[in-house]
Amino acid sequence: MQTTNLAIAKIDTKTAIAGSFVSIKYTLDILHPIDDTGFIKIVFRIVSDFAYPQFDDPSGDNYWSVSTTGDCTLDLRWDTKGHTRPWGKSLYLKVMGGYLDQGDTVTIIFGDQSEGSRGWELQTFCEDTFEFKTFIDHIATYQFTEIEQSPVLKIVPGEPVKAVCLAPSQIEENTEFNYYMKLEDYWGNPVEKVKILRHQGFGDGGKIKTISITDEKTGLSAQSNPISVVKSIDDTLKHYWGDFHGQTEESVGTNTIDDYFAFARDYAMLDICGHQANDFQVTDEFWEKINSSSDDYYKSGHFVTFPGYEWSGNTPLGGDRNVYFANNTGIISRSSEALIHETRYLSSPTVEKLFEDLANQEVDSFVFAHVGGRYANIDMHDEDIEIAMEIHSAWGTFEWLLHDAFDRGYRVGICANSDGHKGRPGASFPGRSTFGSLGGLTCVLARNLDRENIAKAMHQRHFYATTGNRPIIKLEFLYSGNKAIMGDILPYAGDSAELEVSVEGTAPIESIDIFNGKEKLKTIRPYTANDLGNRIKIVWSGAERRGRARKVIWDGSVTLDNTINDIKPINFWNPDGIPILSSKNKITWKSITTGGGSGVIISLDNIKKGKLRLETTQGNIECDIEKLGISPQIWEFGGIKKQIEIVRLPDERDNNSFSFKLALEIKNDGDNPIYIRVNQEDGHIAWTSPVYVKDDEK
Repeated sequence: MQTTNLAIAKIDTKTAIAGSFVSIKYTLDILHPIDDTGFIKIVFRIVSDFAYPQFDDPSGDNYWSVSTTGDCTLDLRWDTKGHTRPWGKSLYLKVMGGYLDQGDTVTIIFGDQSEGSRGWELQTFCEDTFEFKTFIDHIATYQFTEIEQSPVLKIVPGEPVKAVCLAPSQIEENTEFNYYMKLEDYWGNPVEKVKILRHQGFGDGGKIKTISITDEKTGLSAQSNPISVVKSIDDTLKHYWGDFHGQTEESVGTNTIDDYFAFARDYAMLDICGHQANDFQVTDEFWEKINSSSDDYYKSGHFVTFPGYEWSGNTPLGGDRNVYFANNTGIISRSSEALIHETRYLSSPTVEKLFEDLANQEVDSFVFAHVGGRYANIDMHDEDIEIAMEIHSAWGTFEWLLHDAFDRGYRVGICANSDGHKGRPGASFPGRSTFGSLGGLTCVLARNLDRENIAKAMHQRHFYATTGNRPIIKLEFLYSGNKAIMGDILPYAGDSAELEVSVEGTAPIESIDIFNGKEKLKTIRPYTANDLGNRIKIVWSGAERRGRARKVIWDGSVTLDNTINDIKPINFWNPDGIPILSSKNKITWKSITTGGGSGVIISLDNIKKGKLRLETTQGNIECDIEKLGISPQIWEFGGIKKQIEIVRLPDERDNNSFSFKLALEIKNDGDNPIYIRVNQEDGHIAWTSPVYVKDDEK
């Protein structure tokens, strides 16, 4: 990128709090004249979720003003995709009716508060170098030159509002271990370094434990994820938590790759992490950096990293695939060189060519099919390399991708990751942007925490997916003295079989769905209709379509002929839109979904009384409250499973554990993918990879 000293830019603010309203004075001192109809352009990263500007209402939020000492006017234009990726968000200032001369100044107030505006609402995540990248078209040719140095703002966390307690999912009895306390601000940013705490251990082998903590300074409390206390940890498959998928500022995300791995290890307390930059932005130099940083952070027994990249072909050519290598000898094979000028590496314009290139390399590799902006076209597939469907990320929830795999007879595992762009792998909150969900996690069942064992477990499909929480899940298929766990393939000859399931959740378990491929065989709940109480749960969910324009707006309200005693939001990751009890019988909210669900649990004064009327931007419904029962009533609104469902719940519960055995009769010829979906009351979901029961006798 050419730079020159056409102007000097500065801002009057050095540090600001993530998500806060600010007023920042930007001054541009002109060093070279800018001609009539020339431009000044200030660009920001695509991923930033600051509020978009407006130029007409000085008393309204996010009002930006501009002035100049020059003999001209400056016309303002905002373009969300006005510059080369990753700097898409662009403010254009067009010089009109004159020119800017050497010595003139241009002043922009980002969040001008002089006439009552609250200011400009900053992005919700932290960044050391939030840049006001400045370009000038001084000859009015629409050819922009970057100035030598653009001003930079440091965005820092706010005050703590939430405590998080993280612990290992398994520990050996009578053995000391570390656990961790993290304080987060309003937007999920860690406020300070994670506190490392020491526990003396538990003597109850075979039991499930949790740890409760309270921060002395803030009074904030939290309970850990469930901890399985085992007699001997060497005799078990261990639960290792990973986020395999995210990007940094070297491509389309924020903060550096080293910041990324450090956050995963030191703030999210992950066991496994992968880095996945879009291939068409990965220069040869950055590919070498991905490999070297992955090696620098890899420590066998403590933290496993996988070098890799996101193959980012258009959907007709294969769509997004996440590629991982077991060591640093893998060779990148790009879908295109759209933002690469020179390369000595491979090219794979179709995903079939990608699979061929990977198969011809000596290093072990594995691939996930992914739904991001583009979505994977799994008409093209290699069963030896493509081992999983990623059905949840910060982009949303995509069970349809798994169903596509079943329709084609593929044997795949089920994973979830963040695809986070905000530098927070393992704790990837969506903020205000079009990302609709908390980033997911993948729990890998492996013998040891090293690249070889984790890669082996991935190929065996020994893993399960969650929407970001850390439950402990066991699924076993028992037949004729044989036992298979998630991911295994088991021959079957028609005799009786049994599915054994145990779940230790992070909140009360609402239901567990048992599937054979796309067919739901049964829904099991840890309560009966006789246990139902005065609470109802409303969930809206779904997407408009498979591609980028999947967002569904569900802004709305619910009114009841009843008295509302309490409400609990479900999956409101943008706290600015959280449900509000506007009267004793009405709740309002702002909400989007991108495949997953959001909603509210309502505690009523009298479950036998009145009607419920729900109004949303997608449509309205009405039902009798007393007719709600243990099975949800569902209203459909088109799109991809755009729907509202309402169900009645028991009164407050604290039973996070649930286990059962279920007799199964396999009826389908060929493969039968048997798996479960765990639905927690708080909205978190988990999916196990299937046991593939192969009926060879039919």
